[in-house]
Amino acid sequence: MEVMTDLTQDVTQLAELADEHLALARDAEHGRSAHLFLHDGPLRQSVIALTAGSVLEEHNAPPACSLHVVRGRVRLLSEVGDAELAAGEVMRVPQIRHGLTAVADAVMVLTTVTANPEPVVVYDTRRTGGNSA
Repeated sequence: MEVMTDLTQDVTQLAELADEHLALARDAEHGRSAHLFLHDGPLRQSVIALTAGSVLEEHNAPPACSLHVVRGRVRLLSEVGDAELAAGEVMRVPQIRHGLTAVADAVMVLTTVTANPEPVVVYDTRRTGGNSA
């Protein structure tokens, strides 16, 4: 077990991350930016920024997951219905395939607990047509 001597090494400035990734999303062709800022065994937290109208295509949910909207507004879409979330709202992500659309420019924190302690690699083949991270 790792012994911590400086607790400040694990402090993340969420407002700074939100600003940085929203700016990156606004400059990105696909209107999104994401960064895994906490990885501790099966626990992961990522900041995700989407510009208004940007979409995260339908995908499977990890074993346990929550979505916290820090800024803006998003809509989670699934076969059983939709849920719209505004800044300050948190929801458990259902264990069904779902997608996400930014209703307005948005920044979220995605918290997941995976069954596998190893990082999950996601490839976005829409940009390059090949397998690139």
